[in-house]
Amino acid sequence: MCGIAGYYGGNIAPERAADCLGRMVAALRHRGPDAEGTLIRGDTGLAHTRLSIVGLIDGAQPMVNEDDTLAVSFNGEIFNYIELRDDLKVRGHRFRTASDTEVLLAAYAEKGVACLADFNGDFAFALHDARTRTLLLARDRMGVRPLFYTEHDGTLFFASEFHALLALPGIRADIDPIALDQIFTLWCPIPPRTAYRNIRELPPGHVMIIEDGRRTIRPWWQLSYPDCNDAPPAGSMDGAVETLRALLDDATRIRLRADVPVGAYLSGGLDSSLIAALAAPKAARGLKTFSLTFRSAEHDESGWQRTMAAALGVASDSVECTTAAIARHLPDVMRHIQCPILRTAPVPLSMLSARVHEQGMKVVLTGEGADEIFAGYDLFREARVRRFCGRQPQSARRPRLFQRLYPYLPGLKQQSPEYLARFFAFGAETLDEPLYSHRPRFRSTAAAKLFFSADLRQEIGDYDAAADLAAQLPTDFRRWHPLHQAQYLEAAFLLPGYILSSQGDRVMMANAVEGRFPFLDHRVVDFAAKLSPDAKLNGLKEKHILKQAARGLVPAAIIERPKQPYRAPDSEVFASPETPAYLDAVLSPERLAESGLFNVQAVGKLKEKVVKGQVSGFRDNAAFIGILSTELLRVAGKAHSHQPLSEIGKH
Repeated sequence: MCGIAGYYGGNIAPERAADCLGRMVAALRHRGPDAEGTLIRGDTGLAHTRLSIVGLIDGAQPMVNEDDTLAVSFNGEIFNYIELRDDLKVRGHRFRTASDTEVLLAAYAEKGVACLADFNGDFAFALHDARTRTLLLARDRMGVRPLFYTEHDGTLFFASEFHALLALPGIRADIDPIALDQIFTLWCPIPPRTAYRNIRELPPGHVMIIEDGRRTIRPWWQLSYPDCNDAPPAGSMDGAVETLRALLDDATRIRLRADVPVGAYLSGGLDSSLIAALAAPKAARGLKTFSLTFRSAEHDESGWQRTMAAALGVASDSVECTTAAIARHLPDVMRHIQCPILRTAPVPLSMLSARVHEQGMKVVLTGEGADEIFAGYDLFREARVRRFCGRQPQSARRPRLFQRLYPYLPGLKQQSPEYLARFFAFGAETLDEPLYSHRPRFRSTAAAKLFFSADLRQEIGDYDAAADLAAQLPTDFRRWHPLHQAQYLEAAFLLPGYILSSQGDRVMMANAVEGRFPFLDHRVVDFAAKLSPDAKLNGLKEKHILKQAARGLVPAAIIERPKQPYRAPDSEVFASPETPAYLDAVLSPERLAESGLFNVQAVGKLKEKVVKGQVSGFRDNAAFIGILSTELLRVAGKAHSHQPLSEIGKH
């Protein structure tokens, strides 16, 4: 795991090119504190900061092949590199190092862009081919590793994080109004758009090929599901359960490949518990687990964490996350996330990765991805109930099913059927509407846009983020089963756009920790996509097949426990005498007026309610965290230099 950066084109003078690369490397050192390097090849420059995990001695980058025709700067891991290397040796390739980076170079030399299909891994890389004067930028299937780019003065710059691009004079950190509207509706921007104007993201599973100044971006892999009528019947699951267990076991095994110790996150839920159970017997140095605890019973899962750690007999460590700590760490976390957020959930995860780093570890396994590919979220169950109710919209009994979906929200149990029908709005859309499953979430989130300023509303105009998302769905989307449609929306957009970025890569790599995700092994993803919907969501029982696969590995109490999604205290972290001083400064009327993004008076009233502990409900919580995180991001962006690019290297 590392940080990569570079440029292509623009005829940059050598001394300015070196300065560009040096600035970007300096901005990415948190991602790779172990080593760094740069390489200039004609009109292309590559830079790298290294977190040494595989090939500790001989894996330095940027790396070139034996005849110097290929050069690469590579972030991430190819977990099946040993098998690929053995095959490439048979084909006549020789290797000088023990690293997966050299395997990548040899695979490209053998197959070209088609080699991507052979990689089982999480990666983003830039590869320069001197034979064809081609630059290839590529990103892994599920979007685990990031890659951003921008064009300035005729030069394409790219990097693992915004920091490296914004370190270049002339590249500005201006919030994109359309991206902000997307975040305040969908929770994240729709790629290639990012939170900043003129900075773009290479979408997951895509490649960019630049040859003779011509730029082509295309998918090399796409998540897909069978047509509704082609989905297999549920039938006997014995064979499917065994296949799934074998796939997960192997996905975990190859993700333990490292020349350093590998730990695991343990939340106390099914997903992380199963991964820890599969990893513990295979971890050569023993498995150590890391967990988050909270003082509030609503968020805390420490009892389940202790149960699982004891069952495995593994060493465990935990971080108690207080409300004061969340408030205190938010500005620094936002500096690394570089995208507005609507929840504080990334902050505790940043604290957890900091503990991993303090313990001298660089790699952790996590259970991320299971909810998306095995239908674990409450949203999937909610959509099924909404469809059931929508077929008899006048029923007084059917809406009471919603009370069974959220045991961690006791207030719902007190509501009348009429209230539940209005809240979940199951009659508001036709059942074949492509975004049916997510419409309640989008509506409740978009309500926070009440706090947008008049100027921002005018700039956004009649733009509709949900309609934009719907327009980008695959052509065969409407032929899929409704559950698969909902899963696609989660796995293809929210997972890479928020879970794996704001709650994943950015906060982990801020502390030089690499996360590995066995559930996102493409073999597991492809297998799960082909399963019958009922194998995943059996009635209202989520992750049905995964629970079967976990039996005998995870205590029954954890398998059968009510689902408790990972959450952290939100606006209430600012309702205490320990409220940090930055709150008044960042949300002062003067700063808000200068920003022009939010209604000054409305935000002032909301802030007063928050400080007094009077905020309740999703809208105001999401609005407050969204506004505060946006303003923190804007303030941080102002710190970057706006020196003209032509001045680079003139010291």
